[in-house]
Amino acid sequence: MGGVLWSVGAFVVAIGVLVSVHEFGHFWVARRVGVKVLRFSVGFGRPLWRRVDRHGTEFVIAALPLGGYVKMLDEAEAPVADDEQHRAFNRKPVWARMAVVVAGPLANLLLAWLFYWVMFMVGIQGQRPLVGEVLPDTPAAVAGFAAGDSIEAVGGRPVRSWEDATLALMPAALDGRTVDVGVTSAAGGHQARTLDLSGLDYRAEDPDVMRRVGLRWRAPHIEPRIGEVMPDGAAAAAGLQADDLLLSVDGEPLADWGDWVQRVQASAQQPLQVRLRRGGQVLELTVTPRAVEQDGRRIGQVGVAAARPQVAIDDYFVRLHYGPLAAAGQGLGKLRDMTALTGQMVWRMLTGEASSRNVSGPLSIAEFAGYSARLGVAQFLSFLGLVSLSLGLLNLLPVPVLDGGHLLYYFAEWVRGRPLPERFRAVGQQIGLAALLALTVLAFYNDITRLLF
Repeated sequence: MGGVLWSVGAFVVAIGVLVSVHEFGHFWVARRVGVKVLRFSVGFGRPLWRRVDRHGTEFVIAALPLGGYVKMLDEAEAPVADDEQHRAFNRKPVWARMAVVVAGPLANLLLAWLFYWVMFMVGIQGQRPLVGEVLPDTPAAVAGFAAGDSIEAVGGRPVRSWEDATLALMPAALDGRTVDVGVTSAAGGHQARTLDLSGLDYRAEDPDVMRRVGLRWRAPHIEPRIGEVMPDGAAAAAGLQADDLLLSVDGEPLADWGDWVQRVQASAQQPLQVRLRRGGQVLELTVTPRAVEQDGRRIGQVGVAAARPQVAIDDYFVRLHYGPLAAAGQGLGKLRDMTALTGQMVWRMLTGEASSRNVSGPLSIAEFAGYSARLGVAQFLSFLGLVSLSLGLLNLLPVPVLDGGHLLYYFAEWVRGRPLPERFRAVGQQIGLAALLALTVLAFYNDITRLLF
């Protein structure tokens, strides 16, 4: 129950902040171009606090903190007095209306950069780009990768972490082209590998680019000893305890913690016979992993964490930490890469070249919010940056009822010299609402199937 409340709380904070900043973008530019703002509400429903400023704008904090809205003076909404018509949104020139509309998505992009900037100043831990295994019959195997390689650059761009390497490889994987990868081999020499990714099919539901390329991270050897048992997980229900040493699963010995994780993930909703040592006793218990959705895959999860490994952590992990100026540049680079990647993925889903299973709804977002918040400030900032970026880009889609749809209308008005016919705009609104409804249904369907299967 505590985990659910934590996820809900993190979700409310995320959505409340991101949508309110989006609306503040509209509000700030509307004020600058002379539009009268009637109300700026943080949240929906019954007002808990309100204040009216000297410009006549009512500021409200409402009971339901799931976003917010800006209400502007507009003759399309209600009659406007003659002496205030010059302050009505619909009376402003096209460029001013376009500026007000685009300000919301741009505020989200700016906020995403701010989150990434602070994330790099705080410092975020990443996995060193070390190859632990090369899967057979994959592009990586053909290119000559070997266990022990350390990835130094992808496409001429230096990488410092496994995530950096993944993000750098993703565009080439999406485009199905070759990419040069610089590595330091286990023997210490610098070598170049050429990955041919033309055979990858991104309509599949597995978005893990490294696994599909054929590379697995070199994880430290961790004995299969339980360090923590989540109180609401399948392991707790089965009777597993902290400090239990896992010996075998269904009669197969466990060499390390990775073996245990693989068996659990491959056995969603399937009972496992676990043999373990607790103190001086050897016990056998049955645990049934619960099914969850992770990275587009349905996997098993039991709710345990490994005991703290007795290894040199710095050999496997790196902390990415920068001063204010360097962090600003790193944040801008992160924003650029994530914007390009998100735009490519959205386009490929619209054209059927990527699986629609990648669309996540509020349940998945809440789960990710809670998970990232538990990992620490830097991980939660990374999550907020991605969601803010996604919100900004989503609103720029040329779909009526979204900001991008309004921009499309205003652009057509600028080209024609007069507004589009009302009937045309009404039909566009209906199409846009239908598209958003379909997207909402798809997102909830994906969420529910991830939870149930």
